[in-house]
Amino acid sequence: GSSASPGASAGGHGHRMNLSTGIIFCFLILGVSSQGWGTFLKEAGQGAKDMWKAYSDMKEANYKDADKYFHARGNYDAAQRGPGGAWAAKVISNARETIQGITDPLLKGMTRDQVREDSKADQFANEWGRSGKDPNHFRPAGLPDKY
Repeated sequence: GSSASPGASAGGHGHRMNLSTGIIFCFLILGVSSQGWGTFLKEAGQGAKDMWKAYSDMKEANYKDADKYFHARGNYDAAQRGPGGAWAAKVISNARETIQGITDPLLKGMTRDQVREDSKADQFANEWGRSGKDPNHFRPAGLPDKY
């Protein structure tokens, strides 16, 4: 029978925003609107897009040990936009790590220590990229060239 549950076909849509991403964009919008500068705002918007692209690529690639590379790449690309991009990358990275600190123990069954270690490694990669260092430092062997 074709009487699947209503949500069953939703899995194929790669552009659906999940809750944590929605929360991050709310943080971003609130933070940016309190600034008043056109250039900063433009850089922040572009930086947010860079972060979203890296996140989307990470989900699409679904490649073992590649997440630190995508963290570094998103932060690197965003920071290259200028101070607004670097600010957006930092806000988004910090919000993601905070949210993952809550969701990972629930969804992945990780201990608090495992979450802390994973977050520390993610933030190291985030800061590496934001400071202008080459994200390829974290690139796993065999990751397709399109990333």
